[in-house]
Amino acid sequence: MSGGESDAGDARGTGEVHGDSDTGGDTNTDTDSDADGSEAAGAKSRRFPSVTRDTARPEGGGRAAPGGAPAPARQWPMLSVLAATAIGLLTTAIGYPRVGCLIIGVALISGAVMRRILPSVGMLAVRSRFTDMVTYGLLGVSITLLALVVQPKPWLTIPFLTDVVRFTVR
Repeated sequence: MSGGESDAGDARGTGEVHGDSDTGGDTNTDTDSDADGSEAAGAKSRRFPSVTRDTARPEGGGRAAPGGAPAPARQWPMLSVLAATAIGLLTTAIGYPRVGCLIIGVALISGAVMRRILPSVGMLAVRSRFTDMVTYGLLGVSITLLALVVQPKPWLTIPFLTDVVRFTVR
């Protein structure tokens, strides 16, 4: 190789370093090798590989329908949550914010339930199963509770909440 080219293509993400051992093992060019071509054999780089070969798929992140099915059918869990959320946003936009937020909250809670029950949920699986369930569940419950206590005429009255609001708004 020429003096300025990198050995990254030859290392193929194995973490091998091609350079002098006295440079700290942090270079990967031929410009630092000795004149006779001797290099530190077996020296490992502490850098991440320049090319990512593989990423771990979230558990349950496979197709929700057989591979021969059309793409929307394979992603029905995610599409159902998105459709319900869109309906909730539309309901909120036309003047029914409480009902719209309830629909959005229930959609997120149903996403958490699907993530728990179904073995494969497609793109609804973003992180680990536990993290997805907690995230979708907490967001869904929070949005649902906020929809229930929204003023005027809340559907759910939480006694200490009025004292907290009075104390902070004074």
